[in-house]
Amino acid sequence: MNFNRKNFSDATLKNLYRSLILPRMIEEKMLVLLRQGKISKWFSGIGQEAISVGAAAALQQDEWIMPLHRNLGVFTGRNMPLSKLFMQWQGNKDGYSNGRERSFHFGSKEHHICGMISHLGPQLAIADGVALAHKLRKENKVSLAFSGDGGTSEGDFHEALNTAAVWDLPVIFIIENNGYGLSTPVNEQYRCKSLVDKAIGYGIEGVKIDGNNILEVYDTIKGVRDYCISNQKPYLIECMTFRMRGHEEASGVKYVPKNLFEEWEQKDPIKNYEDWLLEQNIFFQKDIDAAREEAKSYIETELNKAYEAPKIIPDTKEEIADVYQPKTATNNAVIIDNAQSATRNPPLATTEKKFIQALSDGLRQSMIQHPNLILMGQDIAEYGGAFKVTENFVTEFGKERVRNTPLCESAIVGSALGLSLEGYKAMMEMQFADFVTVGFNQIINNLAKIYYRWGQNADVVIRMPTGGGVGAGPFHSQSNEAWFAHTPGLKVVYPSTPEDAKGLLIAAINDPNPVLFFEHKALYRSVNGQVPDDYYEIEIGKARHVRTGEDISIITYGAGVHWAMEYAEKNKDLSIDILDLRSLLPLDYDAVRAAVERTGKVLILHEDNLTGGIGGEISAWIAEHCFDKLDAPVMRCASLDTPIPFNLELEKNFMAYGRLEEYVKKLSSY
Repeated sequence: MNFNRKNFSDATLKNLYRSLILPRMIEEKMLVLLRQGKISKWFSGIGQEAISVGAAAALQQDEWIMPLHRNLGVFTGRNMPLSKLFMQWQGNKDGYSNGRERSFHFGSKEHHICGMISHLGPQLAIADGVALAHKLRKENKVSLAFSGDGGTSEGDFHEALNTAAVWDLPVIFIIENNGYGLSTPVNEQYRCKSLVDKAIGYGIEGVKIDGNNILEVYDTIKGVRDYCISNQKPYLIECMTFRMRGHEEASGVKYVPKNLFEEWEQKDPIKNYEDWLLEQNIFFQKDIDAAREEAKSYIETELNKAYEAPKIIPDTKEEIADVYQPKTATNNAVIIDNAQSATRNPPLATTEKKFIQALSDGLRQSMIQHPNLILMGQDIAEYGGAFKVTENFVTEFGKERVRNTPLCESAIVGSALGLSLEGYKAMMEMQFADFVTVGFNQIINNLAKIYYRWGQNADVVIRMPTGGGVGAGPFHSQSNEAWFAHTPGLKVVYPSTPEDAKGLLIAAINDPNPVLFFEHKALYRSVNGQVPDDYYEIEIGKARHVRTGEDISIITYGAGVHWAMEYAEKNKDLSIDILDLRSLLPLDYDAVRAAVERTGKVLILHEDNLTGGIGGEISAWIAEHCFDKLDAPVMRCASLDTPIPFNLELEKNFMAYGRLEEYVKKLSSY
């Protein structure tokens, strides 16, 4: 192993050695504790320390790093208290995730480390978002994300590198090529000669280096950092290394040929660097011994502190409260209770607007109110979006804030989260709600869980043009809101009127938590209403009582509200009570209870399929909590349990609206 000290001082070389041995010695201690049953799992990075240590040392302390399982050197390199790390690994409440996460699935904003999720690839796109924040502020900073050789096969790898390249983002992507993805060797993982060859496909620079040579890693990343800042471009680094233990300890290493261990043992990053330091008289044996003794003492002292931490006593109220970041005071927004703006004294000035105009109005006012709000989506800039919600926005707010995106839904959701790490707000437009499946992992596992896991909020709104009735077929008309209403940490909003559309969108953007904002496409230009001109909010989680009735209550949302109103107007012999949920997560259970009490007969109406729709949850809740108020079984009117068809006659047959009269009559007859 050839070490080139270049112009590095003795102090730098010595510090790198101390930084190298600390994670190695911590790991050796952790393996003992694992055998003793004091920790439950461990992902070893023994043999790969030079990459993490070199990366952490080469970056500034306030530059974000997105590490993975084998990057302990990043955490120690950021000087995180070891006692708190031990508490984390023990699953203690005083760790970084309050006992809610294991091993390295946590982050710390204070230390500019973003915690991984088990799916690995999404880390890369978060680095894109952080780098975008730096670029927008014209800061001389980079972000850095790790991937393993296996992770380069994931779509997230492609999307993140492509987005970074297209947007010219100062991101460093590091591949730790240790030869195996768990047990799968690299010859079953990819066919290119070297993974760094992928860089040219994205039009970016890349380099392949010895990942076990601490000086080569440190020097390369320092130089690459300068390149990324000067040229405002991403860079790919492939670090060749080897994992000397199993993927995690329980998996073992039987699948690895013995000769590979013998070969790579000779390339040990610590032993080789230590020998070189001694040869160069930079360190003497007594210095080596002293450094190791100091590390050992530190580890034992910090471990003893961790042992003193109290055991977790579960607190259900605390667990539930920590799913969402509390919302602080709104930014000069007028608060409208139950959307009854006409009854305010003095009344708000209003203008007649279509549903889509109200959305544009709310989004435009939010852009003015929040200079840190970034809009992202396919074709949303000059084209104005598929439905023209952002028409002329790029002229008014510029291309930096109104950003066309590549066809990379997962990467853009991840980028939105990365922006949030740096204090930005982000709104992403899914061109159609159907396309959200390609960004599902980022939403469900990253956005939704990050605040509960380690206290980092995701200040992200995803607009979701949804619903049928327009003959667009099974990939442009799905009602998929129930997928997300099942996921703690998300908020799911679904307005039915122009007034609600504007007020709820403003509230969603002001909310520090991730919000899925559903907009029924058929309402965009078919529904008009008086909309306050002011910048105002309607509270998320509060239903709207649309119409008072005595015979039956229809609980619905979105287009279902208009179906119910139309039916009630045509059938005035029946006194129909209508409740518009507006928010599906959280649900307004008080309003649901009140609707049950008003009539004793409840029909839940939604466009989504019957099975697994939100109606099933509401029906179960009513049966459990309001059974004594019911005069008939709760009924559900929903669409067929088939994909939504293209042909208009087939679509009419599919839609819940066509069966509304049947269910109303059936319920009324009880």
